Amino acid sequence: QGVLVPGLGTFAVVHEQINGTEDVYVVRRPVFQLDMDMSCLQELVFPTVTIPGDIEIMPLDYWWLSQTNSLPPDMVRGCVEETILLYSFQLRTRQRPAFTFENIGILSCQDNVLCMQFHCSCIAGLESQDIWVALLLT
Repeated sequence: QGVLVPGLGTFAVVHEQINGTEDVYVVRRPVFQLDMDMSCLQELVFPTVTIPGDIEIMPLDYWWLSQTNSLPPDMVRGCVEETILLYSFQLRTRQRPAFTFENIGILSCQDNVLCMQFHCSCIAGLESQDIWVALLLT
């Protein structure tokens, strides 16, 4: 299952098959597919990530988020929307702040390359058997 954060992109977990010298590994790893207004991304390069069509994409669950922090869902939605607008404005004005997703990773821009760097703990939490293979792939 994937989660769409409107105006920013989609987070998903993909299964990937890797042929080793003796074994075939199937690992689960996180991916992020950027979906921002292209005017924000002038002069920036970002990796092309395609999420397979068989992965169900769900909208961000503002009600669930509101339960984790005791704020009303409408307020949570407004905070998320305003944060994404601020981030896109900063990119458009050539500021390059890092956007941190707690327990997931960091969306950062270095040398005009915008990419999502997942925390090792996030990857390890998804893949229990072949953690090192998943870490190397991600």
